[in-house]
Order: sequence, then C-alpha cells, then structure tokens
Amino acid sequence: MAQRGACVLYQHGGRSGSIQVARAGRDVPKYYWFENCLSYIRPLKAGKTSIKAEMEWDKKKETVRTVIIDSITGFITELWGLSREFTSDVPDLIQQNFDNCISSLKVIGNPWVAYTGANFTGEPTVYEEGEYASVYYNDDISSLELVTEDLENPQITLYEEENYQGRSLVLNCETNLRYGTFNDKTSSHKVQRGAWVLYQHKQRSGSIQVARAGHDVPKYDWFDNRLSHVRPLKAGKTSIKAEMEWGKKKETVRTVIIDSITGVNYGSEKQIFTTDLTREFSGSVTESFRFSNSTQIGFGNKFELSVSGFKNESTLNVSNNFTVEKGSSNTRSTSESIRVSLPASIPPRTKLTVNMVRKEMTVMIPVKLTITNGFHTKVEYGEYRCEQGNSISTEFKEEKI
Repeated sequence: MAQRGACVLYQHGGRSGSIQVARAGRDVPKYYWFENCLSYIRPLKAGKTSIKAEMEWDKKKETVRTVIIDSITGFITELWGLSREFTSDVPDLIQQNFDNCISSLKVIGNPWVAYTGANFTGEPTVYEEGEYASVYYNDDISSLELVTEDLENPQITLYEEENYQGRSLVLNCETNLRYGTFNDKTSSHKVQRGAWVLYQHKQRSGSIQVARAGHDVPKYDWFDNRLSHVRPLKAGKTSIKAEMEWGKKKETVRTVIIDSITGVNYGSEKQIFTTDLTREFSGSVTESFRFSNSTQIGFGNKFELSVSGFKNESTLNVSNNFTVEKGSSNTRSTSESIRVSLPASIPPRTKLTVNMVRKEMTVMIPVKLTITNGFHTKVEYGEYRCEQGNSISTEFKEEKI
C-alpha cells in the first residue's frame, strides 16, 4: 500500500532483477509470482523543480540562532549507495533497515561508538568527528551509541588489582603504558571525567574497550592485565557565539595637538599666512580583542564579532565584522590620509596661531562568549576595543598686537 508518491520494487538488491512499480491509490492486496521476492525499494524522484522567488522586504523579520547537531551518517558502499543520518542512540539497526550494511561514515560533533551486536554489544569501534571512507567492521555494524559526556579535562584511574585495589595510576592525557611500569598490569578502572578508549596493544592497536564516566569496571574479564595504551575521546569542533553587550559600552575621548603654526602681522593690511592652503596628516583606526586570563577556548578556534552597532556613530569608521582567532594577534588597523584647511591670510596687527587637533576616541565593549562543545555549554567574557584617531580639525587663536 503506497500512501504517497511512487516506488520501484526490485527482486534483488542493488536495484537489480525484475521490478514492479507501486503507486499511491493503486494498492496491491496480493502478490503473485513476486510474493516473498522483494529485496530492495526506492522512491521515484521528480524532475527539476522550477522555483520563482519574490523577496517581501516590507515583511522582513530578523532572528539569530545557533544550532548544534551531533550526528552520524552511515553509507552503504555499493553501486547505488544509500545513507541514513542518526542524531541519537540506535540500539538496533535492524529497526532502521540498516543492519550490517555500513561501509563508510561521516561524524559531526561528539564521537560515536559502533558495535557489531545489537543493544551496544559485541566488538566496539570509536569514530570521532570526521569522514571515514571505510570502517573497521565493514558491513558488520548493528548498533550505534552517541558519547554524551563532557570531554573537557578528562581523567581516568587505573588499578593494578580488582575492585580498585593495589597500585593506581591517574591519567588525563593519551598515554603509552609500555613506557612505564603499568603496561599489562591493569585489572580495574574508574573514569572521573570524559570517555576513554583502552587498547590491548601500543600505538592504538589491538582489541579495545570504551571507558566512560559513571561506568566503573571493578573487574576485567579477558582484558585483565592486557592494557597497553589509553587515550581520551575528543569532542567535535567547538562552537562559539559572540554577543556584543552594547549597553555596557565605555568611551574615553581626549584631544591632542599634533601640529601648530603661528604667524604675526604688524602691518595695517592683511598678509598671507602661508603658501600652503592645506596640510596632510595620517589618521588610523585600531580594533582589537582580548580574551579573559582564564579563557578555556583552545588555539585555532574562530568566531565573528558583529560591530554594526557603530553604524549610527558617524565618528567611528569600522567594518561590520571583526574576525577573532585564539592564538593570533586579533588586531586590525587601518589608516587614511586626512587633509585640513589653513587660513589664507592674517588680519592686520594680529598674531594668529593655528593648532591641528586630533580627537582620539577609545571604545571598550564587553563580549559574552557562549562556548558549546558537544552537549555542554559554558559562558565567559572578553573585551572588544576600538581606538580611533582619524578625526583631525583646526583651532584658531587671534591676538591683537
């Protein structure tokens, strides 16, 4: 019974063998020779869609939101490869018609654990964010589990004896145990934070176990005294949302004399003040961003600051966006040539002083940074600073003599 659309029914996998076409409104209560012969189904697709778009500018509404999705997409590698996307645990891929057929993966966000058995049993393999052209257990994955722990600041404690007894070793980073005294000595463990992969052999090789916070193991079975390498799982790319807190903006302004010209006319007629009617100076705008001393943002993470809030301030000339990257200078400077006009003459019996004055403005705005890593969010603050000195004018002072 086809509720919507039209489908092609194939006798064999990979779009092969005899077919039947199933269409909405044409239900088939009984198959004849095709009974119990159906192996593959695909919906028919429409031709290219024609779309006419009209922007209704008078109805414009603005909203801003950030969406983070932790997902895994499995692909069947065959002539007509199919894919499925999952964003939560899948205890049994049979229920998704996707059992024992995954040949490649793409992971977005937090890591996933793939198991050869249903209900998260069998041999596990771990896939962190990235694309995988092949998988270790090709066509042999039956369940998928999303790692939801906070993977920042991981810690695991290994114990030499069962039930967390004997010597212990506390680790918070990837470690090859063959270089110490704990190789093939572990019989139990506790995970304080994060999630870890435990390897049978050095350099991430051999069979593995996945250790997760809240799932302590008091006694190993066949894995007893076989642990040689451990590493913490890493979260997907960090997402950073930056919000300028314009209501907390602070400004300081000062004026500085950058040049001065004086002329004296002792006569009864006006005299030429200078042969130059203009004078040229250099003005500049410098933007910068400063992280807090306790920032937990890692090197290489980028985000954009929207500084369009300056658009109503004619004295400030900055771009709409400022890119910040942890580990870089996070400073942007621009300069321009500014000409100011000078008086052509000095009145009779007058001393004329012309000062060229630069107006220097500094604006400081707190920036709220919302940092999302996997399923966990935290907030910290930084500061955006704009120093502008491209407003130059002249001041005249006349003294009778």
